[in-house]
Amino acid sequence: MMKRTLAFLLCLCMALTCVSALAEDTTYTALYASEVSTLNYLIASKQWEQTVGANIVDTLVEYDNTGKIIPGLAESWENSDDGLVWTFHLRQGQKWYDYTGAEVAEVTANDFVSALKYILTPEYESAIEYAVEGAYILNADKYYAGEITDFAEVGVKALDDYTVEYTLSAPLPYFLSSLTYGSFLPAYGPLLEELGADFGTSNDKLYYSGAYIMTEYVPQGRHYYVKNANNWDADNIFIEAIERIYNSSASTSAPAMALRGDVDSASLDVSIVDDWKANHGDIVTRSRVTPDYSYFYAFNFNPQYDEAWNPGDWLIAVNNANFRHSIMSAFDRTYAMRAMEPEDPESITQRTITPATFSYVDGTDFSTLPAFDGIEENFFNADAALAYKAAAIEELTEAGVTFPIQMLVSYRSDMADWENESILLKQQIEGVLGTDYVVCVLNPRPTENFLPSTRTGGQYSFMRCNWGADYADPQTFTDPFAIKRDSETGEHIGNTYNKMDLMLESDFAETKEFLTAYYAAVDAAKAEVVDMTVRYNKFAEAEAMLINNAMVIPYYISPADYQVTKLNIFEGEYAPFGISILRFKYQHLSDEFITAKEYEANFAEWQAQAAN
Repeated sequence: MMKRTLAFLLCLCMALTCVSALAEDTTYTALYASEVSTLNYLIASKQWEQTVGANIVDTLVEYDNTGKIIPGLAESWENSDDGLVWTFHLRQGQKWYDYTGAEVAEVTANDFVSALKYILTPEYESAIEYAVEGAYILNADKYYAGEITDFAEVGVKALDDYTVEYTLSAPLPYFLSSLTYGSFLPAYGPLLEELGADFGTSNDKLYYSGAYIMTEYVPQGRHYYVKNANNWDADNIFIEAIERIYNSSASTSAPAMALRGDVDSASLDVSIVDDWKANHGDIVTRSRVTPDYSYFYAFNFNPQYDEAWNPGDWLIAVNNANFRHSIMSAFDRTYAMRAMEPEDPESITQRTITPATFSYVDGTDFSTLPAFDGIEENFFNADAALAYKAAAIEELTEAGVTFPIQMLVSYRSDMADWENESILLKQQIEGVLGTDYVVCVLNPRPTENFLPSTRTGGQYSFMRCNWGADYADPQTFTDPFAIKRDSETGEHIGNTYNKMDLMLESDFAETKEFLTAYYAAVDAAKAEVVDMTVRYNKFAEAEAMLINNAMVIPYYISPADYQVTKLNIFEGEYAPFGISILRFKYQHLSDEFITAKEYEANFAEWQAQAAN
């Protein structure tokens, strides 16, 4: 079947090939609406800020356009027999350049050591320091906490100018993928020492060694990059310049500017897609879906909201398995998802928290491992929801709960699709279960301090949450639900997602027993670092426990945006994690916008490549 499918895809690709001519002026122009707060890629954690570092500095390894790890700034590497020591051999002759393109110095192993020391220096307040500790770099946590002061004790060494060595505190199966995150980018040591906290505050306070050099940086004005012709992989950098123009109304201005030929790409809001399809349908395409972010609905086990919504009753109810299952079975995810993906909601619906296609073991998608067999039985089923309701009413009435239960559904007030989704969710859950049992209280919240005032602060009952992968391993999708303690006092403070770990110290015996078993299962999975099949199956078993006990409800991955673009997006690097997907390397710019037929041909060709 696979061979026949590939043959069909290749034939389709050949039949549809009518590719636009490549542009003579290979300057890619686009708008941006949110200005970066820093160019310092050693501290930036927001995706639009990481785009800078991704394009101006190379990682040791990178991803190709099908999701395979390939050599980057490191030509080769090896791992010790015990899995603790990783040694990387750098390409020689790579240089640092200033923003004018003038050569400064050679890129050496010392630059990786200097950059890691900078990230682990608390005064610089790096937002990506956690990823260094997450990569198990020996003594990184102790240095950051001030328990040791000699950086030579941290597990990163320059063995010579072209050999960098990382020592881990424990074997880490996903270590290579961690290297594609900003935490492991190099920086020129003498410049870091000179500038300190001023590093990256402007484009002349950075040095460049990647695919592009930022020659102009005008905040809320323009970012301009030119190709680094001296880069080791310059032959695969086809776009000569990148121009990003600030426009606070980019989402509404870009489509019209694209039609005038002023920009080379524009995202199309769902509200205008139908009109564009009717009038410009031949150039309306979709972005490439990546499984790096998972969206799920979480129940809050630590309600911190107004007494008017009866948080005490909610706490008792959420610790009742039949109540949680009644909500889960009544929630028609496909129905609610029409607010975001009206055409094909099933295409992004997920059966697991770890997204489909995020990771594989022995060629098997993690989300299809045996532990998830029958997982669909937990999802929308009105009859099952009513049966759970009946059982929950009996148990909760005995526990002193007053019905209907108030379920506070929080969302961002400036996001129309989220608001529409919440309205659909309310209609649907109340319609199945009845308002005599549960009332969904819609709670729109302002953009400013949204997470601190909702999810982190416990001001919700039931809320859509998301988590982005920190490395290419299913362990990353256990992190939102991990046990959280105060780093100084050791006090149990609860994770910042659903606070379920607080129930380990509660009087809710059923929940406490379940959580004890769940965290033991996660620890057992983490401990397996040799046999990947065993490791992945153990993580699947732990995740299935969460879903089968209705602690978390898997939902979707981000839908592909509608767009018009002159880029063949399937040429770009593809990864479930890291900064690789933010790069322009490998992509060609066409004279005209990619047509729907060309898009399908490019997609078919990419699928054929990925299957090999």
